[in-house]
Amino acid sequence: MLRAENVGKSFTLHVQDSTVISVFEHIDFTLNKGDCIALTGASGAGKSTFMRMIYANYICQEGSIRVRHGADWVDMVSAPPHEILDVRRQTMGYVSQFLRVIPRVATLDIVADPLKAMGVEVEVARGRAAVMLRRLNIPEALWSLSPLTFSGGEQQRVNIARGFVADYPIMLLDEPTASLDAGNRAVVLDLITEAKTRGTALIGIFHDEDVREAVCTSEFDITKFRAVNDG
Repeated sequence: MLRAENVGKSFTLHVQDSTVISVFEHIDFTLNKGDCIALTGASGAGKSTFMRMIYANYICQEGSIRVRHGADWVDMVSAPPHEILDVRRQTMGYVSQFLRVIPRVATLDIVADPLKAMGVEVEVARGRAAVMLRRLNIPEALWSLSPLTFSGGEQQRVNIARGFVADYPIMLLDEPTASLDAGNRAVVLDLITEAKTRGTALIGIFHDEDVREAVCTSEFDITKFRAVNDG
C-alpha cells in the first residue's frame, strides 16, 4: 500500500544564516495491507516528520513516497496538489496530535466531513459520525457544539472519531492514545484492530509499549536512518 525509497529530509533555518539541519537519510519502508507498523526511536529522531512527509505536509528533498491509490500509484513527493488532495480524501486518513477545525462548526459535522467528501449522503454520514462519537464517549449534548470549546481529552477523541469514521485503505496515527484514560484507550485499540482486520494498512507513533504490543505487527526504528549533522 505504501513504498518509501531512499527518503531523506533536512530543514533550512533561514533566520540562522541558512543553517541546514539534517534529520534522516536513505529510508526504505514498505507498508502492506493489514500491517500496523510502529515508528520507534528517541524523541527528535524524526518520527512525526516522516509521517508528515507521507501525508505531504512536509517537503521531501530526496527519494520517493508512493501510495496505492485505487488502481494507481501516486508519488506524494512529486504529485500535483489536486492529486494529493484526492489521496487524502479517498485513500489516506491521518489522526494527528492536534485537532484543527473551522470555528463554530458542530462536532457531529466535523466528524462526518470525511464521509461527505467521499460523496456519502449527509444524513448517512451524520449517522455514522454519531456511532463513532458514542463509541468514543462524547456526550450527545456536545455534538451540536464546536469541539474548540472541549477539554483536551475530548478534542483528542473527536480527532480520533473523525479519523476512523471512514474506512480508509491507509491510516497514519500520531500518538492516538496519548493522555487517554484506560477505557477510551481500549476503544481506540479496538478501532485499530478492526481496521487491521478489514485490511487497512496502518503506521503509527505509540509511546506506550503496551499499546504497541497489543496492535502492532512490527516496528520500524527511524533512529537507524538518522543523518549525521555536520553543521
